[in-house]
Amino acid sequence: MTLQPDAASRFARLALACVHREYPNALSHVLDGDGDVAPPSRLHPAFYGCLDWHSAVHGHWLLARVLRASPALPEAAAIRAALDRSLTAANLAAELAYFRAPNRGAFERTYGWAWLLELARALHGWDDHDAARWRAALAPLAGELAHRYRAFLPKQRYPIRTGVHANTAFGMALALDYARDAGDAPLEAALVARALAYYAGDRDAPIGWEPSGEDFLSPALVEADLMRRVLPAARFAPWLHAFLVEPAFAPVEVGDRSDPKLAHLDGLNLSRAWCLRAIAGALSPADPLRARLAEAADAHAGAGLAHVATGDYMGEHWLATFAVYLSLVPAPR
Repeated sequence: MTLQPDAASRFARLALACVHREYPNALSHVLDGDGDVAPPSRLHPAFYGCLDWHSAVHGHWLLARVLRASPALPEAAAIRAALDRSLTAANLAAELAYFRAPNRGAFERTYGWAWLLELARALHGWDDHDAARWRAALAPLAGELAHRYRAFLPKQRYPIRTGVHANTAFGMALALDYARDAGDAPLEAALVARALAYYAGDRDAPIGWEPSGEDFLSPALVEADLMRRVLPAARFAPWLHAFLVEPAFAPVEVGDRSDPKLAHLDGLNLSRAWCLRAIAGALSPADPLRARLAEAADAHAGAGLAHVATGDYMGEHWLATFAVYLSLVPAPR
């Protein structure tokens, strides 16, 4: 699947409308004293928009990805201006200082960490004079979060199997992509080792328990999507068949798109679609599961893409990111 220019423009406009929109804002902020009370733009001068920190990060990722893929888009100048405004050395130094302040060890762990690394990955190797500046400014924060991942993984004895931000497998998948592209061998080794420890023995995923009412990730599918990155093909297919014994996935419905939690389900259709496509693509064309997963992927993609522009900020501040990420995952042939 590729992102057509008209879709790229639509999604870019959604991100441009929110990356510097300060309010409403859902802060996750530990106060150590009265001096820590401040507006979002002072606490997070780079990533204060899009309702929350992680959405601001992946809103910037969307803009970088779209600009890199389509530098002649009508929105290109506005995208460059937005990234220039946010990704300055001073702004990102302030973001790094925020992470290093007392009682911030769990801030955005690990969903926000993973998207920050994915933003760094989007800038990696991009032959563009502006991107080189953004990449250099972001590098210290990316290095900090890569270090935090390496330090945290040995302490996390059990994975978190939720369908929202704290899901362990989703964050590890994005971090592993970053580690491999950036040549961070210690981070890659740590992620692979923990993925095997957490998930290699899993069987009979309880798919009938999905979805929960506010999921934007499928616990079963994000785990499988991580393991297809970790296991060689000869081991992945048997693991998957033992894990997805009854792989029945139908697109989900959203009861109220103005509700920030219920709107998560539009994102679930999109994230399921990219997981299903990637997992199917890792299987042999002769594997009967491949066609079933690919068909389910198409159904979910259609349902999710129909509601990226919801008309309500509770969805529009983030759903375009999931749509663009889906566009990067090729459909199995």
